Amino acid sequence: MLGASLAIIIGSVLPISAQQKGQYLPGQFELNSGVTPEPGFTYANVSINYFADTLKDGSGHTVPATGTYNLWGIENVFFYKPNFEALGGKMMFGIIAPTFANGSVTEENLGLQAGGFGIADIFVQPLTLSWKFSRADFWVADGFVAPTGRYTPGATDNIGSGYWGNQVMSGTTVYVTKNRGTSANLFTDWEQHGSKATSTGSSQTHITPGQTFTMEWGIGQVFPLDKQFHKLLQAGVIGYDQWQVSSNSGLLSNGLPASAVPFYSSHAIGFQTNFILPAKNLNFYLKFLPEYAAKARVQGRTIAFGGSYTFRIPKPKGPPSTDRIPEIPAE
Repeated sequence: MLGASLAIIIGSVLPISAQQKGQYLPGQFELNSGVTPEPGFTYANVSINYFADTLKDGSGHTVPATGTYNLWGIENVFFYKPNFEALGGKMMFGIIAPTFANGSVTEENLGLQAGGFGIADIFVQPLTLSWKFSRADFWVADGFVAPTGRYTPGATDNIGSGYWGNQVMSGTTVYVTKNRGTSANLFTDWEQHGSKATSTGSSQTHITPGQTFTMEWGIGQVFPLDKQFHKLLQAGVIGYDQWQVSSNSGLLSNGLPASAVPFYSSHAIGFQTNFILPAKNLNFYLKFLPEYAAKARVQGRTIAFGGSYTFRIPKPKGPPSTDRIPEIPAE
């Protein structure tokens, strides 16, 4: 999973301090947040781009700055869902690797570009439990980030975050209409972070980034493109909100306390469209999410696109129902 940090101007007390952000880059869920794949093997591709040219201070005011930040991430997602129940739901196991990125996972600076694409950190989701109801889908999961990507304190070509992280997540999709065509969706992610080195040598310093909470939401509508529901178009309004919820600890590379850096946040609202082939277990999507507010970080926009395919085990029996929208493949 991707994140970033930046050099940020903080009043007169801390003229320039390094912001330490979480490891999750928002914009990866929204519509169908509570939907998990059917039993079998699933591959999903997530291509996500975050572009920013505006820097905000701790109060949300624009800070004079030059340059742009343009982060690309390409995630390869693999899930396995066995066909048996646990606690009344289905279990699932997943891994996101390899992920390729062209910028640092933890150091985001306007006007400073990294040295090309590299392999970022690995995300492992060892346990997911999901439940399906007539009018709702829901799942909870725990996952961790392993700092396998390239990271050297102070380097300008870092790709990895440099620290371990844990994420407790949930996804919910509520079907507003009986035919499941209209849905309200919510994804949550609570991040906890380990320690990372911020400098090297005899005076090596470390910092533990503060915890982060992310919420992604969406309201969507499915439009059948044929009477047999073989082709579906889904469209909706989506958004995300991300907050730092606890203080950093440790020392920055300049020796100043990391706890003095103001908490960051970002908020976006946009749209998403999906093209879905339920019988073939295929789903393709496009998202556009401009941020309308941010504090103690850059403010920009997110574009994400990709698709997923599930090799179902066992294969479904019989034709799909024609009185309601069929099961939508997970993104």
